[in-house]
Amino acid sequence: MGKLYWRDVGLAMGAFLAITYVLCVAYDLLFGQRMYEAWLKLLPGFTWITWQSFLLGLFESFLYGIYFGLVFAPLYNFFHGE
Repeated sequence: MGKLYWRDVGLAMGAFLAITYVLCVAYDLLFGQRMYEAWLKLLPGFTWITWQSFLLGLFESFLYGIYFGLVFAPLYNFFHGE
C-alpha cells in the first residue's frame, strides 16, 4: 500500500461516520431504542431530536471523520516509511 493522503482518508471516514449516524438515528426512531444516549455524550450540542440537532450531529460526525484523516494518515505514512 502506498502513501495515504489525509484528505482522502478524512473524506472517506467522514462519509462513513455520517452514514452510520443516519442509520443509528433511523434505527432509534424505527425501533424505539436508546442509542441516542451515546450521541448525547459524543456530539456537543446534540439533543434528541429536532432537525437542527440532527443536522448538527450529522455535521459533527463528518468532522470527526476529517479529524481521523488528519491524525491517522500522517501516522500511517510515518510508520510505513513513506
